[in-house]
Amino acid sequence: MPVPAPQSHPLHAAENSHGTDLTLLVIEDDPAGAFTVPELRAAAGTRVRIRNARNLTEAGRLLTDDVDCVLLDLALAAGGEARPARTGGTREADGAGAAREIDALAPLRHMLRIAPRHAVLVLTSEDDTELAAEAVRVGAQDYLFRGELDGQLLSRAIRYAVARKRADLAQDQLTESRLRAQENARLERGLLPTPLLEGSDLGFAARYRPGRSRALLGGDFYDTVRTPDGTVHAMIGDVCGHGPDEAALGVELRIAWRALTLAGLCGDALLCTLQQVLEHERESEEIFATLCTVDIAPDGRRAGLCLAGHPAPLIARHGRAAQLLPYEDGGPALGLLPRARWPRRQVDLGGSWSLMMYTDGLIEGRVGDGTRRLGQDGMVAMINRQLAEGLTGEDLLEAAVAYVRELNGGELTDDVAVLLLDNDRKRVRRRGPEGERGRSAPRPRPESAPPVYPANAAYGQRPPL
Repeated sequence: MPVPAPQSHPLHAAENSHGTDLTLLVIEDDPAGAFTVPELRAAAGTRVRIRNARNLTEAGRLLTDDVDCVLLDLALAAGGEARPARTGGTREADGAGAAREIDALAPLRHMLRIAPRHAVLVLTSEDDTELAAEAVRVGAQDYLFRGELDGQLLSRAIRYAVARKRADLAQDQLTESRLRAQENARLERGLLPTPLLEGSDLGFAARYRPGRSRALLGGDFYDTVRTPDGTVHAMIGDVCGHGPDEAALGVELRIAWRALTLAGLCGDALLCTLQQVLEHERESEEIFATLCTVDIAPDGRRAGLCLAGHPAPLIARHGRAAQLLPYEDGGPALGLLPRARWPRRQVDLGGSWSLMMYTDGLIEGRVGDGTRRLGQDGMVAMINRQLAEGLTGEDLLEAAVAYVRELNGGELTDDVAVLLLDNDRKRVRRRGPEGERGRSAPRPRPESAPPVYPANAAYGQRPPL
């Protein structure tokens, strides 16, 4: 059966919300030919082009993307072959009457399935008020009565139906976007590390602030584990960039580091393997990652240090000013040189100490309105002032990140990760009754502090985005 060409009558309509022409698909099969679309008056140069379909099958063929609104006569049967009988001004209340009402809405349900993004108006008789209202509840934007239809009413109904449908679609997209953001937040929380330090006397604290807006995870990554021999291994790294791809690569590198560390690798062998992981997983050859690893001996007095293009950690020993660990023997960032090597340097930590590892987001913030950066020297001076004020652990990291943000004059654009391990002999001797083995409990965050979240198991209690 040949498909009739769409009828496009250049009938003018009132201006819609976007000031563009509209296309109306009329689905109606009046055997007497008495039904006609009323003339629509011109307004603001816009037009309504009319397409006519005799049944739902033909309507499906004419329903193209340029159709803005559908006018469906509910007197049309589900397939367009027969029209349901009417009882005049009243409707039967028995089962047959209910069946007729369900059949009368079948064409509408079919149209809503095949035209989910189109506005739909239904046309019915004046005695079908309940059916018209039910059609709106099912999904139509509005209803019109056949006997009261005129050009002005139809023009306004088309315009309002299209605007209402666009608003509904925008709300659906907003809801979907919010649900996707919530799912992403749950996924990112699950990818954040939980330190494995059971059995260790070392204190642990961390802070993490992603540079991306409304994100929980950035290109910075860190981890801390204790191996069966009592050695505590800590790592912090930074993938260049801070988008979702960099965040995903950072998670891959962190998980690979944990697996390789638990398998017994450290130093150059571990970093060489991590570079292979990076080379296989990165999107392009320009992507690289900096890394700092520390393995602390079971007695807490010595550590092995490896630097791969990463800033050197800061150490504060009891009774002495904080200073940077040696960084002359560091190697290049991962992913820059195919056959690079990363020497492991032995460091004497001493008795009581605090070791702070960080990413460059902490030191590259601006100082005031100029172009000067805080830098490592500025960071060391800042930490020494805060140590002199008696700050330690969680309080020290929180104050450091807040101060850097204040110097920058607002939010930092780069990811920031800071990790603090400390060997406080006095704290070890006064362990609590629950055997926390030196873990310092996080203190409540002051109301005036910026929203920097604890980078540990407390991530699950973050406020919702």
